[in-house]
Amino acid sequence: TMSVSAPRGLASSGQRAITEITHPLSAAEEPLSLPVSAGGDKEAWLTNGTPGEMSSPASTSSLFNRLQLDDDLEDGRDPLATTDTRDLFVTVDDPKKHVSTMETYITYRVSTKTTRIEFDLPQYSVRRRYQDFDWLRIKLEDSQPTHLVPPLPEKFVMKGVVDRFSEDFVETRMKALDKFLKRVADHPVLSFNPHLNAFLTAKDLNKRQGLALLTKVGESVKQVAGGYKLRARPAEFSAMGEYLETFSQKLGNIDRIAQRILKEQSEYLTELREYGTVYSSWAECEEELQRPLEGVAGCVATCCRALEDQSESMSQDFLPVLREYVLYIESMKNVLRKRDQTQAEYEGRLEAAVQRRQEERTPIPAEVEKCQDKVECFNADLKADWERWQSNKRHDFKQLLTGMADKNISYYEKCQTAWESLITVLQDRPMEDKLSETN
Repeated sequence: TMSVSAPRGLASSGQRAITEITHPLSAAEEPLSLPVSAGGDKEAWLTNGTPGEMSSPASTSSLFNRLQLDDDLEDGRDPLATTDTRDLFVTVDDPKKHVSTMETYITYRVSTKTTRIEFDLPQYSVRRRYQDFDWLRIKLEDSQPTHLVPPLPEKFVMKGVVDRFSEDFVETRMKALDKFLKRVADHPVLSFNPHLNAFLTAKDLNKRQGLALLTKVGESVKQVAGGYKLRARPAEFSAMGEYLETFSQKLGNIDRIAQRILKEQSEYLTELREYGTVYSSWAECEEELQRPLEGVAGCVATCCRALEDQSESMSQDFLPVLREYVLYIESMKNVLRKRDQTQAEYEGRLEAAVQRRQEERTPIPAEVEKCQDKVECFNADLKADWERWQSNKRHDFKQLLTGMADKNISYYEKCQTAWESLITVLQDRPMEDKLSETN
């Protein structure tokens, strides 16, 4: 399931070997240069994280200035997975609350349809709780360290939510778990992981025993490379790291502002409800003005309902996507750190081998070549997952921004329609006569 590039061969001389220490991908690569502002500081550019795009003009004032909202990404699956090759479909739904003397927890139904020969049956339906999803993600990270594993929603109660068993919280978590599992099932490598097979099929998931790993790729990744400090990331991976830092800052700013907007909308909604109540009570006191006053109260009530819908959409649809990508960034940074450890291990072994060769005239050992292959394998897997992540991001943010625009249009249209209907009431001739008599 993992394509490993053929060995390039070891350096024929100490000079070439030392060159490859600095640039394991290509000795001809140039270091990444960022545009410099008039003040001499490097600007925070938000591109797709590849050196080829760093020369393009970009504004630091907007998160979405470099997002290409592709029109051909209309479904919710991995845009890099074609319809013809999809043979694994998963769904998370039907949350149920379980109460026992020891604990109370929620389980979700995980339904699977597949034609893969690795599965004994074409369909499965099992129930899983959050900690089972967490077990799966840990196993995927341990057994596939070179790949980006999608993030899970946070285990603890989200900010502003008091009851983790509330209907809204459970619904939001269910959607996030469904998205996590769909991303894993659409991945060309993770979807074939035996731990995923067990998660989807086993009635009783034995998390303590686990499964025997098919690969030992992650063993050396978990070890510190003998205290060796990485000389330098290749340019393309440095660009990835810088992109993630800038993207994280932008998302953090938007999330904080959105949280303040939600708080202010909640306070405004409370005042607006009281505002409408005053007109209703006033209408009961003055018969001549009853109809227009009740009309104003009705308009305010309509605006309240529209604002409730808009706030609910921001809370349940907008903010979870932002939070998911904040967690995605942390996952990607973790993979980059593992890649750096693998490169540092290779550089350390190669430098030691070159030193021994110069002193003892001994050949460079085969383990150095294996480390080089591991670095190249890691680089290839990470670049493929980076492109998949960028494609998914464009699709997700297109849906997010389109939904935001639709919700705002709907909100203002409802308010406008309500107030226009009040004008019609006030322009009614009998009403004008009554108002004239009152004056």
